[in-house]
Amino acid sequence: MNVFEMDHEYVANTYARFPVNIVEGKGSILKDETGKEYIDLGSGIAVNSFGTADEKWIGAVMAQLNAFQHTSNLFYTQPCAQLAQKLCQRTGMKKVFFSNSGAESNETAIKAAREYASLTKGPDCYTIVSLKNSFHGRTLATLAATGQDTFHQHFGPMPQGFVSIDPSTEALEEVVKTTKVAGIMFEAIQGEGGIQPLNPEFVWNMARIAKEHDIVLIADEVQCGNGRSGKLYAYMNYAVQPDVVTTAKGIGGGLPIGVTMLGEKVQDVFKPGLNGSTFGGNPVCCAGAISILDRIDDALMSQVAEKSKYIFQELSGAKGVESVSGMGLMIGVKPVKPTPEVVAKCREKGVLVLTAKDKLRLLPPLNIPFEQLKQAVAVLKSVCGED
Repeated sequence: MNVFEMDHEYVANTYARFPVNIVEGKGSILKDETGKEYIDLGSGIAVNSFGTADEKWIGAVMAQLNAFQHTSNLFYTQPCAQLAQKLCQRTGMKKVFFSNSGAESNETAIKAAREYASLTKGPDCYTIVSLKNSFHGRTLATLAATGQDTFHQHFGPMPQGFVSIDPSTEALEEVVKTTKVAGIMFEAIQGEGGIQPLNPEFVWNMARIAKEHDIVLIADEVQCGNGRSGKLYAYMNYAVQPDVVTTAKGIGGGLPIGVTMLGEKVQDVFKPGLNGSTFGGNPVCCAGAISILDRIDDALMSQVAEKSKYIFQELSGAKGVESVSGMGLMIGVKPVKPTPEVVAKCREKGVLVLTAKDKLRLLPPLNIPFEQLKQAVAVLKSVCGED
């Protein structure tokens, strides 16, 4: 059996995979089993922040592997403590809980908001408000928090205590007036919802309303965080300070890690035994994450901004392109042609792109060389513009 047949036979049928078997890569280039090379504009869905086989990341991971790969959270480890310190220093948050995925980090945020509300307002204050077109994870609670009906059609009944609203000040004021709200969860740039940045005025009003009503404000930075937007975290583009910040994906650089950062309001809601994770804070994952976080600096963000500007300039108004949205190197391109057709044609021409609803989703490594980016954008532009 080849790998395609083996996968179809033995792997659960949950993914509509592209017909490509990746066997190796370096930087922004991936190679399949036939030797064909592709420019990677997906980076594992915003995971491989510095591309494939990044030497500094590998060095940090291997050094920790050669020391010890795991111990339980009954013991202290330096990578866990050091990563938490660096995250708090970079964000102004106070405490960090580590898990294994974005969904788990958002589950922890929901727990924190509900525990804080229960302690300060009573156990009947538990509703989590999210926004239409949001996506917060694949667990039952984070599916319930996700503001897209298509994700609520299976596995019912969904957990109660979740309400999704249009991203408008009026809608938020109404739900806060009529419902006992524990937390408000938002993505500064909605990823699965179509690569759509939130309106700044709405974000400012959301932060104001949360503060006025002592509601826990949760920034979901799983996809849009870790330098992807041109700032360390996307909420920083809006000059607001959430009470909880969640992230995953890009901070791990290729290893699974979930991060829930707790601000002053909720820093002490968790007591021993109230939450936990076997692999959360794994020293190997944390060592890799430190390597990633330390390199997301002003110089890199300047490069992200420059590359983002280039993509927007090249594709906005181009033949066959209806619109371009997003921020930094998290960009959505709506083609005139059917999106699957464009994805397939780009793949034939050696460029890998993802999708989000009816858009092409561009999430290249943050350090993709400019020449490779220009080559990939030229292919994308050509495919979109072909008659």
